[in-house]
Amino acid sequence: MDQRVKPTPHEIRRARADNPKARERDLAIQLGISEAELVAAHCGEGVVRVEPRVNDLLTGLEAVGEVMALTRNESAVHEKIGVYDKVVTGNNNAMVLGEHIDLRIFPKVWAHGFAVEKRDGDEIRRSLQFFDAAGEAVHKVHLKPASNLYAYQKLVASLESTNQEPVVAISTTGLDVETGAPDATADALDLRDRWSRLTDVHQFFGMLKTLKLSRRQAVRMVGQDYAWLLDRDAVAAMFHHAAAEAMPIMCFVGNRGCIQIHSGPVKSIKPMGPWINVLDETFHLHLRTDHIDEVWAVRKPTKDGHVTSLEVYDAKGEMIIQFFGKRHEGEIERADWRSLAENLPRIPTAA
Repeated sequence: MDQRVKPTPHEIRRARADNPKARERDLAIQLGISEAELVAAHCGEGVVRVEPRVNDLLTGLEAVGEVMALTRNESAVHEKIGVYDKVVTGNNNAMVLGEHIDLRIFPKVWAHGFAVEKRDGDEIRRSLQFFDAAGEAVHKVHLKPASNLYAYQKLVASLESTNQEPVVAISTTGLDVETGAPDATADALDLRDRWSRLTDVHQFFGMLKTLKLSRRQAVRMVGQDYAWLLDRDAVAAMFHHAAAEAMPIMCFVGNRGCIQIHSGPVKSIKPMGPWINVLDETFHLHLRTDHIDEVWAVRKPTKDGHVTSLEVYDAKGEMIIQFFGKRHEGEIERADWRSLAENLPRIPTAA
């Protein structure tokens, strides 16, 4: 974000009125502000500030019924239609484990929240939007025609903030990205030893933390029996093959505050310009292929045999999106997914 003088709430509202078709994220970038500041400028005009009390939000959303959950990062947007059920609350980690809406949430990252109403012709579109301390979107919930409006209004009223000022304080301190030390001195043999002794994919993050490595540093170091570089077109190839074979996959998109997961087949794959899109009935995905810097196939040992993932990184080394074959804890990996991952086009690298 640049250092020019930020526009006032009045100027932001005028810019929004002058550009009714612009996406919030794009307009915010144009104005040199965060998306949270753009939304906050409309407090009192279709926007109500709400407290980002994640546990109260998740338990309250169960009654709202069918909604669309949206989680995104710079390069991928993940949308799922379903119900917030099987909620697990917690201060450091919270989860939604429903059939369609499957989330891993880090509540301490959620700093700002808003209930937003936008008129679209005769229709009113309603959503709950949450942002981190830097004003970046972490998660949004959009109402659908089948949503329970009374339960939604009751939830908004229970979360309504006493502060309805049209400005938010934006801070970037403490928002370090998981990149690891640029001159990481972890030993490749130590990494390989620890990697070989993994018994669960969830131990992977702890291993990286111990070794002070980012994900991408680890996959580059560990050796080609555990991680190998794929052609950047491998993601599109995987989607088309999985759709043709009706192969159920798991697709993870996340940011600092939330990870959203799709589990199941994908059917309608539509490339458009730099985007590859999945446009299924209850799952939409929009992925910027021009942001892809590296694609890795990664093998992690578990007590049920190894599992294979595709990990997609941008030029900054941040994970854009991750894929697995659909499986449950205690199950071995699907043979068709493993075969697909192992046969995607590789980039030869020095041993």
